[in-house]
Amino acid sequence: MVFSSVIFLFFFLPLVLTLYFAVPFKWKNAILLTFSLVFYAWGEPRYVVLMLLSIIMNYGYGIWIDKTENNEKKRVSILTLAIVVNIGLLGFFKYANFFVDAMNSVLQTNFHLEPVPLPIGISFYTFHALSYLIDVYRKREKAQRNLFSLSLYITFFPQLVAGPIIRYNAVAEQLSKRVFSSTQFAEGIKRFILGLSKKILLANPLGSVADTVFTTSTMDLSTGSAWIGIMAYTLQIYFDFSGYSDMAIGLAKMFGFEFAENFNYPYISKSISEFWRRWHISLGSWFRDYVYIPLGGSRVASWKIYRNLFIVWALTGFWHGASWTFIAWGLYYGILIALEKAGLEKMLSKIYPLNHAVVLLLVMIGWVFFRADNFGYATDFIASMFYSRGNEIFDSQALSLLSLNWFHFAIAIIVAMPVYPKLQKLQFNKSITKVQSAVSFLFTFFLFAQVILYLINSTYNPFLYFRF
Repeated sequence: MVFSSVIFLFFFLPLVLTLYFAVPFKWKNAILLTFSLVFYAWGEPRYVVLMLLSIIMNYGYGIWIDKTENNEKKRVSILTLAIVVNIGLLGFFKYANFFVDAMNSVLQTNFHLEPVPLPIGISFYTFHALSYLIDVYRKREKAQRNLFSLSLYITFFPQLVAGPIIRYNAVAEQLSKRVFSSTQFAEGIKRFILGLSKKILLANPLGSVADTVFTTSTMDLSTGSAWIGIMAYTLQIYFDFSGYSDMAIGLAKMFGFEFAENFNYPYISKSISEFWRRWHISLGSWFRDYVYIPLGGSRVASWKIYRNLFIVWALTGFWHGASWTFIAWGLYYGILIALEKAGLEKMLSKIYPLNHAVVLLLVMIGWVFFRADNFGYATDFIASMFYSRGNEIFDSQALSLLSLNWFHFAIAIIVAMPVYPKLQKLQFNKSITKVQSAVSFLFTFFLFAQVILYLINSTYNPFLYFRF
């Protein structure tokens, strides 16, 4: 289903671009909205009605809040109702089975609920709608009276199914007025291809390695295989999600929109707090502005700061999925960041450059909980990372995985560092700059050709963040 949506986008994008630039500006949003709905319906036809219901509902809530600007009590009541309804819809489709299973476990009951399919991208478009309503409530933006413009904001296909989370106030003006240029369009194509290359040429082969290791029983898992597996997953999830974010940013540029960056080389971080300022920036800033700061942020008593951190990180973990391992992953970071605020960050800064290695180790341990299906497997996997459990430290599986994939690991590690931006900042004379531009064009074309060959010859194309 997910891959069919990607293929649909790949083949129909040229047609949409042709139509988009052939019509006057007043019709451009209609073209984008129509394609966005068809794109979503192609991959998830059953839930288009749910998304349209969400749009119409939030369109009404926004105007309702706007019209009661002189009645604060009523505004709060409307916003509260809107939040409850939006979270309620998200909660039913994403967490209903989880809550029933948890209740049965605690109360020893035997309630049964048929598995509720998860609509693709529901977490993202729900958060888009909530940011719109909260910004209207805070009077940072006027309610959108044009239903089609609000619909485009929520359904815009580049960020519809896997983010990044775009704030309404970041694109409100662009919905009605934006500038088009050939330079911007060319940058968009290049960014899209680079993101697609990250996903197809790096995340996919590394994901295959991670799957091989994480489907191995921990009783048969050597220390070497455990480290190869978690290193592969650490790189896979970065290139999968940052690659999709690059594709979304590139596609948006091609249509005249400017989206903020969502990743900033997180694996070079020297503290956990810095890691989360660089990783999934749109989600972190969303929770900061709409949850952490309203709770009091850091301008409250010390114990309340730690309370706020635990609430935010529990919610962050739970946002990613209906599983105790996701909640544990969120609380794990809540504990680490609380410890950093209590003095750990200063301690880490004193052991430079070892602090970088410590942060990477802590992040990889966190990814074990994120990837594992249950606590038992996660804890046993982490144990295998640090002692052999009776197996060889470096067995035949580890040797085979490393010998077949060392090239992917080497390239991925280099690309995960800010080498490319530093090369771009180098100053050259005009003749060398022209050569540099030509080489950049040929390299981008080469990557695109490799992506096409990979897609033709492979059926392994998981998009990790589509399930959130």
